Amino acid sequence: MEQLYEIFDVKLRLTSLRFSRFLYHTVNWDNRLISILGARGSGKTTLVLQYIKHKFRTPSKEVLYADVNHLYFSRNTLLELADGFYKAGGKYLFLDEIHKYRGWSNEIKQIHDTYKGLFVVFTGSSILEIKKGEADLSRRVVSYLLPGLSFREFLEMDQALKFDSVGWDELLRYSVEIAHNITSKIKPLAYFGDYLKYGYYPFFVEGKREYPEKLMNTIELILEVDLPAVESIDFAQIQKLKKLLAIISESSPFKPNTQKLSEMVGVSRVTLIKFFSMLNHAQLLLLLQSATKGIRKLGKPEKIYLNNTNLMYALAPQTVNSGNLRETFFLNQVRYGHSVMLPKAGDFLVENKFLFEVGGKNKTRKQIAGLPNAFVVKDDIETGAPGVLPLWLFGFLY
Repeated sequence: MEQLYEIFDVKLRLTSLRFSRFLYHTVNWDNRLISILGARGSGKTTLVLQYIKHKFRTPSKEVLYADVNHLYFSRNTLLELADGFYKAGGKYLFLDEIHKYRGWSNEIKQIHDTYKGLFVVFTGSSILEIKKGEADLSRRVVSYLLPGLSFREFLEMDQALKFDSVGWDELLRYSVEIAHNITSKIKPLAYFGDYLKYGYYPFFVEGKREYPEKLMNTIELILEVDLPAVESIDFAQIQKLKKLLAIISESSPFKPNTQKLSEMVGVSRVTLIKFFSMLNHAQLLLLLQSATKGIRKLGKPEKIYLNNTNLMYALAPQTVNSGNLRETFFLNQVRYGHSVMLPKAGDFLVENKFLFEVGGKNKTRKQIAGLPNAFVVKDDIETGAPGVLPLWLFGFLY
């Protein structure tokens, strides 16, 4: 355990408090058992280390952070660590990358039920399903999902330009006033293109020139390390997942023909739909279901997007076009905290109520004319008008 404390001390000293993700202020840290899930590279580790540094300032016997991928856990169990830590006066235990520890859910359950004065926070891949573990933790754990950076967060991280997030109802009602307030301080369109290319994952601060390569490495690790740690898939299936992702990348938004796609990838239709789900949970794809199909929406998705615009530039830069970029950005930013479906008319139906048509600055209301709660979302405009919203503003929702 001594070595874990030494590593913890080093990580804590290297952790900056200059910028923190929105979720830092959303998490109720008073809960006894918390999970923070997210895609690799989204900033989960930094978030928990920032909380520790802010709360404790310096290492203390009351707090311990440990990466469960450390060799320590090849000889010791989580339960043994928690037991020794608790008996030595420990109160706050932070466990990173929990999905890499076999049987994690049973031991976390035992720790929670045995050591009543111990607070446990664990991070893991977004692929992880809390109810899917051997022990159902859903009644015990308070779970949070950390997406990639919003456009608002990117501006703060890259340009030190700090703005408050905008609520959904507030955005729809007062978009003109909000946009005027923001554009009086910055020119958002001057930074928007950069965000679409390299602003979604916080590691862009390590070097923008190296960002595409690092993002490709991150995708490889998600497919080759994170997915197998959670799902029962072998090397051959991983290769087929890569093939599927490549096919979708070259033509997203993708309307899947499952029979044809199954033949191309070399898997059954059932396995193909399972692959869609895996890549969706891994935050590599966004699946859009039809608003009209009811229970049948549990089958194949009607439309498939890459999860974010950065993936578009990394996986298939030669096929990137403005229409796909706009739709992908809108869906990616809005789906966090809101249900989004494919409507009969228009591009997106949000909360089964609000209809959106997304396009360039010359986009008209033709497709949604006469429909209630319908909005046009335009790119390349700073401010809009009643019923017309600037695309970039949806990047201020979190």
